[in-house]
Amino acid sequence: MLKISIQGERTSFHDMAAQTYFGKAVEILECITFQEVCQTLADLRCDHAVMAIENTLVGSILPNFGLIQRFPVTTEGELYLRIEQNLMALPGQSLEAIRVVRSHPMALQQCSNFLERHPNLKLLEAFDTAGSAREIREKSRMHTAAIASRAAAERYGLNILAEGIENQDNNFTRFFILRRRESEPQFTGSKCTLYCTLNHAVGALAKLLDMFRTYQINLDMIQSLPLLNNPGEYGFLVELRWQKMADFKASLDAVKACTNDLKILGMYEPAPHPFIS
Repeated sequence: MLKISIQGERTSFHDMAAQTYFGKAVEILECITFQEVCQTLADLRCDHAVMAIENTLVGSILPNFGLIQRFPVTTEGELYLRIEQNLMALPGQSLEAIRVVRSHPMALQQCSNFLERHPNLKLLEAFDTAGSAREIREKSRMHTAAIASRAAAERYGLNILAEGIENQDNNFTRFFILRRRESEPQFTGSKCTLYCTLNHAVGALAKLLDMFRTYQINLDMIQSLPLLNNPGEYGFLVELRWQKMADFKASLDAVKACTNDLKILGMYEPAPHPFIS
């Protein structure tokens, strides 16, 4: 049975993503932090890991890209999961009786419009959505609600006080499917996530992008990241797609000449995008 490492607990959205991608016949290894998730892969304590990397309402989760750079892991796939957030509490509690709302920081951000309409609610960040629901049940927390999945409410016997409270109904999270990185990248799939640094010179980034255009490589995403040891300078995360692997390989050979550091973080087949046909 495959062992899959996730950040969070059972019935969290990471758990749902893992079962959507691998099926229900898997063993889930629960981790508190994303760094711990990567460490389980590095230590060979799991076969694969699932990590949120981007959300349509709050954007890219840049620290997770940084973890993929630091640890010996690589992306082997991706998945888009529809995220519905629900406010839940012990049976008998009403929305008017709630004083505290607990959840993962990302979930709180995704529900900011709802929470702003209830300024009397005190927000407490927790390491997990499902874990917040579990604590309410185990510690019989009155006047406290969690924001989590419907599955979490069912698992812990909580009543949903308000459903679908995310800011927009097109709330999707993109998850990376990770495995331990081998010594050399495996040239498979038609999408790539890579990281590079450039000379701090006029036109350096434009030259890089023009090379990808020359080889008919489509740019899905570009994101700058500050270099920790070089204030004022930046590295770049780039996601690319191609039709022919030969074109992608040729583009890599070309861009190596204008980059100081080029690291492939993963090559994989793109998942169906919820908004792009």
